[in-house]
Amino acid sequence: MKPIRIVTPPLGANVYLIIDERVALIDAGGDAGFLIKALQRYVNPKEIEYLFLTHSHFDHAMAVPEIKRFGCKVVMHSMELDLLNRGLTKLGYVYHFKPDILVFGGETFELGELKLEVIHTPGHTSGSVCYYEPKRKWLFSGDTVFKFGFGRYDFPSGNPYDLLKSLEILRRLNVESLYPGHDDIVEGEARIYIEKNMEILKSLMG
Repeated sequence: MKPIRIVTPPLGANVYLIIDERVALIDAGGDAGFLIKALQRYVNPKEIEYLFLTHSHFDHAMAVPEIKRFGCKVVMHSMELDLLNRGLTKLGYVYHFKPDILVFGGETFELGELKLEVIHTPGHTSGSVCYYEPKRKWLFSGDTVFKFGFGRYDFPSGNPYDLLKSLEILRRLNVESLYPGHDDIVEGEARIYIEKNMEILKSLMG
């Protein structure tokens, strides 16, 4: 069992489909029509029980209202809700949704064989989170960290010092596979990439 990666328009954000006893999505991308067609290759969208958001920027969340209509529960950090309500994550696009479950970090969601632990990782946005599967050592990192680099911190509520602290938390995890919000997946010794990106951020901050 591995997550199914779907690269979504308009900015190539990664959406991950997890098929377990409970079907889940991590992020939704920015094009609902594209995502629904892609999902139908694997599941009936009505089977999706959870939609876990890493943050609410349009390229990760603009498709949420349409996907939510199939009946899934949308999970998002509480601090991200304020940004969404104030329109600070829309960047010119119009969308709104009400999450069903607000998290704060530390929660665990049982999907069957898999479980996802919520890790609050502010820096890209104040309500950014990562999802960690401890048995398989998977990390779904959103825009907190990529294979080569990390998310921008010059958007509303972004902060480089928060991001550095978040990377320090992630580097302490036993991460074998990294499933980022953009760009390539890392399978095997992914923690090395987290550590390298943390050092790059430190050097940029002087």
